[in-house]
Amino acid sequence: MHIEVDSHTHTIASGHAYSTLAENIQAAAARGIKLLAITDHGPQMPGAPHFWYFMNMRVIPRILHGVGILRGIEANIVNIKGELDIDAAIEEQLDIVLGSLHEPIITPTTKNQHTEAVIQAMASGRIDVFAHGGNPAFPIDVDEVAKTAAHYNVLVEINNSSFTTSRKGSMKNCAALATAVARHNGYLTFGSDAHIAEKVGGFEECIKFIRTVGVEESRVLSQRGATFLDFLKSKNKKTDLSEFATLF
Repeated sequence: MHIEVDSHTHTIASGHAYSTLAENIQAAAARGIKLLAITDHGPQMPGAPHFWYFMNMRVIPRILHGVGILRGIEANIVNIKGELDIDAAIEEQLDIVLGSLHEPIITPTTKNQHTEAVIQAMASGRIDVFAHGGNPAFPIDVDEVAKTAAHYNVLVEINNSSFTTSRKGSMKNCAALATAVARHNGYLTFGSDAHIAEKVGGFEECIKFIRTVGVEESRVLSQRGATFLDFLKSKNKKTDLSEFATLF
């Protein structure tokens, strides 16, 4: 199983990652990644990039070393209403928006409230991917989240880092979530959540996971760059994605 898209990576701009954009791109090229999403943390995360970091992402070339660069963000879901820590001006500059729950931003409460926050974020139309939903700190109703994701055309991420260095204990929740996504005819994406270049495009644990839980590999939309690009186009982005056509 070869994955052409890494939909979740961080650069040194996130404040707690350790590689530059250039280093991440070189690592992606070496691993055969066709589309690399740069998704540094939203502004409310401690150490996150300044507003102008995201506004200025238009200076990043569309293609470097044979890798298409998706200008993105990992936005924080900040409350039960599903609101994000980014404004419309930033969104208009971006190709992809991940939404996730982080302890420094929103204090874990109850399963019902976590679920409501995620559902409202999806219903807002502002997120393309729900990231690391298996986090045991934020239990959710996986069936409701998966049903909502399918309805609003939101990808559910399987996060490689959740099986290695982050969010210990995610495996069981991820299995339930992935199975629910398949049951509701939704789609998944693999994100390395790399915080260092060595991890960019690394999906060994994700691949092992998907085969173990028995979800059809066709549910993983990030296998093919062209398919992933079609998904982003279906979200009616204001950014011009036409330059990526030369990659596929």
